[in-house]
Amino acid sequence: MAGRIRREDIGAVREKARIEEIVGDHVSLRSAGVGSMKGLCPFHDERTPSFHVRPQLGLWHCFGCDEGGDVISFVQKIDHLTFTEAIERLAARTGVVLRYEDDGGGTSRPREEPGRRQRLVEAHRIASEYYAEQLAAPEAEPARTFLAERGFDRAAAQTFGVGYAPKGWDHLLRHLRGRGFTEAELAASGLVSQGNRGHYDRFRGRLMWPIRDITGDVIGFGARHLYADDPGPKYLNTPETPIYRKSQVLYGIDVAKREIAKERQVVVVEGYTDVMAAHLAGIGTAIATCGTAFGADHVRIVRRLLGDAADSSAGVMLASGRAVGGEVIFTFDGDEAGQKAALRAFGEDQQFASQTFVAVSPDGLDPCDLRLQRGDAAVRALVSEREPLFEFAIRSVLARVDLDTPEGRVAGLRVAAPVVARIRDHALRGEYARELAGWLGMDVVDVRRAVASAPRGDARPRGDARSADGRPDGGRGETRAGDDSGRSAQRRPAQPYPDDPVAKLERQVLEVALQLPAFAADAGFDSLDAAAFQVPAYRAVHDAVRAAGGAAAFETFREQQRAAGAADVDRAAAAAWSDAVLEGAVGPLASLVTELAVAPLPADREEALGGYARGVVRAVVRLGVTRKIGDIRGRLQRMDAASEEYQAAFAELLVLEQERRGLTDAS
Repeated sequence: MAGRIRREDIGAVREKARIEEIVGDHVSLRSAGVGSMKGLCPFHDERTPSFHVRPQLGLWHCFGCDEGGDVISFVQKIDHLTFTEAIERLAARTGVVLRYEDDGGGTSRPREEPGRRQRLVEAHRIASEYYAEQLAAPEAEPARTFLAERGFDRAAAQTFGVGYAPKGWDHLLRHLRGRGFTEAELAASGLVSQGNRGHYDRFRGRLMWPIRDITGDVIGFGARHLYADDPGPKYLNTPETPIYRKSQVLYGIDVAKREIAKERQVVVVEGYTDVMAAHLAGIGTAIATCGTAFGADHVRIVRRLLGDAADSSAGVMLASGRAVGGEVIFTFDGDEAGQKAALRAFGEDQQFASQTFVAVSPDGLDPCDLRLQRGDAAVRALVSEREPLFEFAIRSVLARVDLDTPEGRVAGLRVAAPVVARIRDHALRGEYARELAGWLGMDVVDVRRAVASAPRGDARPRGDARSADGRPDGGRGETRAGDDSGRSAQRRPAQPYPDDPVAKLERQVLEVALQLPAFAADAGFDSLDAAAFQVPAYRAVHDAVRAAGGAAAFETFREQQRAAGAADVDRAAAAAWSDAVLEGAVGPLASLVTELAVAPLPADREEALGGYARGVVRAVVRLGVTRKIGDIRGRLQRMDAASEEYQAAFAELLVLEQERRGLTDAS
């Protein structure tokens, strides 16, 4: 990363990315009143729409799961992206050229990477289509036979985009040249190689699997050899390129991500055909690494997909057998290499707050072979009958010794105690010490003593500093400047009982101020002081509105947008207004601001909005005057009627009474 994205460029992305269009790609929206749209929430199951979008403000909120934010946060959540990734994705869609600032305070400059990335992604898209077309060619008969022998028909190949790379020297190279790609671009893409005879196709005479990133863009390929005279390795992957980093890529993540988020489960298999077999068998959460071991970067991706917050529910099991905090299931071959892979995964396991399991077929079949020999139900059973990874790791080391002899049991304690000691969860460590005592037939006190004195090591990769509560950054909650991705992630302040009429009125007036600031200003919203709001959370929102200049500041934003030549002045001004309020909404308060800004208003016609806005604002103003009248009357009862102080307070009371009558008559 070259540095932070300039704030004005982030604003330009927000302005040009129309939230109703972005959300509309995933949710069927319909009108929910003037300026509001609603649909079924994409983030939780529901039958009655509770997901609302306010296009004019560029905000969304679900009143069912209490998630909300702007267009950037929606893309982050729906596609499981970081803040920067979401900005870059939207910038590419809207044509905004992003500029980056050096972390050291250097000058801003355009970053070449996004444009270059688009060219490389486009080259891979064209290559993927080319390979898929070639699968139907006569030369590809061995490829089709390979798929058929493993239980994959033409529909399965099309679902996963499987293709075939012809044997020729430069078929793809010439195809891409014809589409306008330069030698430099092709060399950087990893699709071609260079030798004494010049550039040539990297993949030739192979079955091809397109590898996509989490957004669905093709960024690389996995290729299996088909011919005996192929001197290359059995599997050949795309080399490291500007868009392909094998340590950060998971095959199948694009088709599995939503099911993973929904089911709170990830099934890690070993190969491309295993992913295909698992999905076709009904395991829609299956993914695989691409020619590398499951590592720390993969852990971070999976944690983001699971929404893993390292909370206290992690590892708690429901009656259904599913872990509350989500679960990661590793499937491995039953051979020695598969067991070693599982034990490597044990080293990464403690990066998950969720439960981690191992699913190994007793006869050593991988998911592809298992499906082929025993059908889809057997694959589903393999996953459902998984065992905890901690237990698997302990039993694996115990299998190396003879537990039928005293010497073997002592040796078992010596090799298993360090494994148990590496379990960071204190309660789990104690339970597995007890389990180990039972497996060895030893006294539990002796086993716990051995575990306590065993070297523990640290399975956490260096550089991933975490606090005692499992949070990155030592629990400080620090983020980069310009990254407001945490706005809606924090829980909003507690709110009052919904039937409280005063609280309901305070909420309504804030909804008006945020959604209809011009009407609110005309009705006298800016005359309200903090004392007008009895609910602390609503008083804090009022403070954020005042910090943005009050409702009257909306007109200033409108003039600024008009001077800037905005295509839709009112929409741009509304978005700038909501951003200004959110700037003053610290931490979890931003979630409440978003909710109030998106909440549907009772007026179903635009001409009725003004009357509704004036009504609720004047009701709050009148309520505030009534409170002041009550306070003064209480003071008068405690004063000497002949004193000057009494006379001044009585005069103030008369003014307030007249003001209240005027507000009553106006309503």
